[in-house]
This record gives sequence, C-alpha cells and structure tokens, in this order.
Amino acid sequence: KKTDSNSTDVQEDKNSAGDERARHTMAGFSQALLLAVVAGTSSAFLQVGRTTLHQSSSSLSSTAVTEELHKQCTLDGKTIRGPITPLGNFVLVRTKDSLDATDGGILLPDQSKERPTEGEVVAAGPGKLHPHTGVRIVNPVSTGDSVLFGKFDGHDMEYNNEPVTMIRDDDVLLHYKGVRMTMENVSPCRDYVLVELTKQKAETSSGIVVAESVMKEYEPCEGKVIKVGEGRMTSKGEFSDSPVSVGDRVKFKDYAGNSVKIEGVECSLVRMVDILCALKP
Repeated sequence: KKTDSNSTDVQEDKNSAGDERARHTMAGFSQALLLAVVAGTSSAFLQVGRTTLHQSSSSLSSTAVTEELHKQCTLDGKTIRGPITPLGNFVLVRTKDSLDATDGGILLPDQSKERPTEGEVVAAGPGKLHPHTGVRIVNPVSTGDSVLFGKFDGHDMEYNNEPVTMIRDDDVLLHYKGVRMTMENVSPCRDYVLVELTKQKAETSSGIVVAESVMKEYEPCEGKVIKVGEGRMTSKGEFSDSPVSVGDRVKFKDYAGNSVKIEGVECSLVRMVDILCALKP
C-alpha cells in the first residue's frame, strides 16, 4: 500500500508539472498572439494613414493646380472661370508669323499680297450636328495641329494675354503637323484641292513681251493637282468622292483659289465645286 501511495504521489507530481508547462505555453502563445494583433493593427493604421495622407496630398495638389489654372485664364483682359472649350465646330487658333526662306537660308517675313493665315490649334470642338439628320460632322482638326485659314476669317480675341482667333472648321484650308509646311506633311481639308499653279508666259503668241508689273496682278487659274482632300461631308457623315485625282491638270474659276507658297512653290487651294474641268496633259 505504501508503494501504491508513492506511485500515486509521483503521478500527481508529473500531472502538476505538465499542467504548469501547459499554462506557460498557453500564456506564451496568448502573448505572442496579442503582440501579432497589435502589430497588425498598427500596420493597418499606418497603411490607412499613408493612404489618407496620399489622398489628401493629391487632393490638395489637384486643387492647387486647378486654382492656379483658373487664375491664369483671361479673355480680353477679364478673368474667366477656366480654359476655353470651343463648342460645335469652332476651333481656337493661336496665330503665328508666316516666314519665307531665301536661298541662303535667311528667314524673311512674307510681304507679298494678302495670304491665308497660319496658326496652331489650341482647342477644338467635337464637331457640329447636321440640322436635318442629326449626324455629327466630326471636326477635322485637333489640339496641336497647325492649320491654314483665310486672312479675314474668324473672330480675333486676346486669350491669356496672347492674340488668338476663333474660327469654324469650314474656314480651315489645310492642316499639317510640324513647324513648317512641306509638300509631304500638308493635307487639304475636306473638299479642298491643292493645285500647283502653272507659270504664265511673259509674252504673247506674236512675241510681244508683257511687262512683269502687268503679270503680277494676274491670278493664275490653271495648274496640276498635288494633293486632294477627303471630300465634302454628306448629311450621313460620309465623304463624297473627289472629281479629280493627283496629277490631273485642271482649270478653276477666276479668283476662286486661295494662294499659298509651300517650299517656294506657288500653289492654290481650290474647292472641288470651283474646278471647271480637267485639261489634257
């Protein structure tokens, strides 16, 4: 019996030691779990704080840029609520000087007769709606394009202390990308045709020489087609076919063309409806 009592005491001591180890293990696990939860919560709080701070900084930055942009926008000396957004088929153009280059590479202002005006598109509307079909006729130019338009077309304004002109897409003769016009980068707008003018003879068929001052006032109305526009936009939003092709020699109405010099070559921009006929090569 004494032996059984001793065995029982030893077993109870072992059980007590096991319970103590279990309690220590559970306490350690609980502490580790608590630390993990606290660390995770702190990380979550830090992440939320960073996100909130970033959003606040972005909001403040966007607000500051918007306020600065609105502060800079003026029209004819008066502050306006924001940048100009043309409606319909209107196009806002910043005019630029037209320069010609001599053989030596010196740029000189174009002092010849009234020519179309060059400009850069600042903003353009989406295009107008056809009054009968409701089809939107898309604007042929976009921001950043360079355009050529009539000397007296549009409405002149002062936008952000610089001269600009508000024109319609119908006033655009041709458009191109780049600093200067070249034969490669120009594109006649819609139903316009670019014609290289035929040089007129300075003498008659009988050999009489005509004074240059007389020929200077003469407007050529013949030439070779260099480039052709997409065509006139129909009420369905489709382009009509051009009556002439590149390389054709044509004759058009007197004073119907818009004179333009491209890379030293005298040309004229003529609407397709003003072309009278095609001539034999």
